[in-house]
Amino acid sequence: MMKRLLPFLTLILLFAGLSLATPNFLRSENLSAVVRQTAVINVMALGMTLVIISGGIDLSVGAILALSGFVGCKVMETDSSIALGLAAGLAAGAACGLVTGTLIARLRINPFIVTLGMMGVVRGTALVISHGLPVLRVPPAFRFLGEGTLAGVPFVLCVLLICAAAVHVLLEHTRMGRYAFAIGSNPEAALYAGVPMVFHTTAVYAVCGLLTGLAGMVEASRLAAGQPTAGQGYELQAIAAVVIGGGSLRGGEGSVVGTLIGAFIMGLLANGSDLLGISPYMQQAIIGAAIIAAVLLDELRKRRTGSH
Repeated sequence: MMKRLLPFLTLILLFAGLSLATPNFLRSENLSAVVRQTAVINVMALGMTLVIISGGIDLSVGAILALSGFVGCKVMETDSSIALGLAAGLAAGAACGLVTGTLIARLRINPFIVTLGMMGVVRGTALVISHGLPVLRVPPAFRFLGEGTLAGVPFVLCVLLICAAAVHVLLEHTRMGRYAFAIGSNPEAALYAGVPMVFHTTAVYAVCGLLTGLAGMVEASRLAAGQPTAGQGYELQAIAAVVIGGGSLRGGEGSVVGTLIGAFIMGLLANGSDLLGISPYMQQAIIGAAIIAAVLLDELRKRRTGSH
């Protein structure tokens, strides 16, 4: 129970501390900016939640985000259709995830090695097909996805909540979700129980790729450009959001609510650092320390309860 409450309590204390430390924190413009800035990591982290629960990891999501955003914007530049561009970006992300999942599941290669390799392949592909240059000519209406407001609420928050609800239902109320927990908790037992390991492992990475593709389009919308160098270091932030939110790198544990809280904790840390004039370089150190602390707490809890 304490493990579930700790991220929530941390978020509340951080929010209260920043509210007292700087008067600009509670301004609606600032809070809206926090939501928009963390939305990309939040959407990516939802996909990473599925992967980590199933006992895997995906280091290629930052590169997939860049490729998806570039492909989507390139289609919009050619066709001027926002819907077609969005579909292309999502398809590019899902295709990358499908390839990753297939290599891991069918060839039984370690996820760390496969996704590390895919990070280089996908990033290199994005740079080769773009010649290192961004796509700048996108329809002005495309900006609404990342920067628009609906009934006074950032539109991207509505997108995030829909994605969170969908992933929550997938995890808690579908066979795929139950199997993801089973595979992450004990892969041998899941195999002997008749769980279709190859199909569901591949599906988990494909869904992660799909959500990363959406995050790539949100990022491109905020930048008003398809930037092939975007997303560098985002994989660390997505993993951190899941771990800080109570997910276990051993697999079998994690939740949508926990991941959202983890991502917002990092968003508030970054925003608070900016408002308080703290060096942005310190943010990377803080995120790294938070990952170590979260993993350490999880390890100590497992040792205390005798679970392995």
